[in-house]
Amino acid sequence: MFKRYFIHGIVSGIVAALAATIYDRVYYFITYVDYSRVLNVPRIVSLNILFCMIAAFLNWFLAIRLKQRAEVVFNFIFSTLSVGLMIIPISIPLPLDVGLPELFPGLAVPMALFPALSWYTIAPFFRERK
Repeated sequence: MFKRYFIHGIVSGIVAALAATIYDRVYYFITYVDYSRVLNVPRIVSLNILFCMIAAFLNWFLAIRLKQRAEVVFNFIFSTLSVGLMIIPISIPLPLDVGLPELFPGLAVPMALFPALSWYTIAPFFRERK
């Protein structure tokens, strides 16, 4: 049973990391502002995979404990955490030598939603068949 949740977490993390990396490159070419000292590609990939794997573990745990209501509770917790994570890029201080720090939230805030977006997009492929 855990295998399905684990694979769902890995695939969602890879999809989220791919989307976030593409978004990072598009944002750079639109604004010509480099935030790679603060948020580089390896960090983007690792954070997306980590967040999706934590979500997979939480989903598995809730499925064991709550049975029928696990999906509703998990979706509520995951969505709330994703929206809550948008506060982090807004509140962190950037190094003083980073150009145009006011544009950083425009890069990082949408990335906080990519793990949840990829999780919910891929979820139909991992649902149990009745």
